[in-house]
Amino acid sequence: SPLSPSNGSSRSLSVGEMYLFDTGGQYLDGTTDITRTVHWSEPTPLQKEAYTRVLMGNIDLSRLVFPSHTAGGTVESFARRALWDVGLNYGHGTGHGIGNFLSVHEWPVGFQSNNVPLEAGMFTSIEPGYYRDGEFGIRIEDVALVVEAQTEETFLTFEVVSLVPYDRKLIDLSLLSPEQIRYLNSYYERIRELVGPELRRQRLEEEYAWLQASTEP
Repeated sequence: SPLSPSNGSSRSLSVGEMYLFDTGGQYLDGTTDITRTVHWSEPTPLQKEAYTRVLMGNIDLSRLVFPSHTAGGTVESFARRALWDVGLNYGHGTGHGIGNFLSVHEWPVGFQSNNVPLEAGMFTSIEPGYYRDGEFGIRIEDVALVVEAQTEETFLTFEVVSLVPYDRKLIDLSLLSPEQIRYLNSYYERIRELVGPELRRQRLEEEYAWLQASTEP
C-alpha cells in the first residue's frame, strides 16, 4: 500500500524538523487514539504559532460547556477559531467516535453534520491540526468522554482521558488566555496524579523524571 514504509520512500528523521506521531492501541478496557507533535530542536516562529493555535483549538473545544443533545457539527468551529483568526485552517474532520475495544473510528459519533447529537457517555477524539505541504504537519489529538457539566440545567462538557503532555517548546504562552493556561495546568496536574505513581510502580525512573519536567505548571 502507498502508506507502508519502503526503502525507496523512507528517510531518516533529523532534529531540525517537526515530528507528528499518531499512536494507539486496543485494550480489553478501551481503545486509544492519541496524536502528538514534537520538535527536537528550535522551531520556527511560524511552527510555534501554528502549533499553539492548534493547541488553543483543542483546549477551547475540550473545555466547552454546551446544552444536551447538541449536534457535534454545531460546536466544531470552536476547534478552528484560533486558526481562523489568522487565516489558517485544516482540511479534515475535528473528531470521530472511538469504540470501547471496537473500532478506532466508530460511527455515528463525531463533529460532522451527519453525526448524532452528543450525549453523556460517548467517546470522541478531538483533533485539530495544521499542515504545510512539503514542510511540516501538526495535529494534537486527544480522546474525550462526554460528561455532564456542573451546571443547574443539564449541560454537557468533555473530560479528556488521554494523559500525555504537550511539547512545551512549541507553546507560545503569550497567545494563551488565562483560562487556557488554567486548563493546561489542571490537565498537567491530573497527568502527574494518575500517570506518575504508575511509572514509579514500574520503576521507570527516567520516564518519571521526563513526566515531571513535562508537566511543570
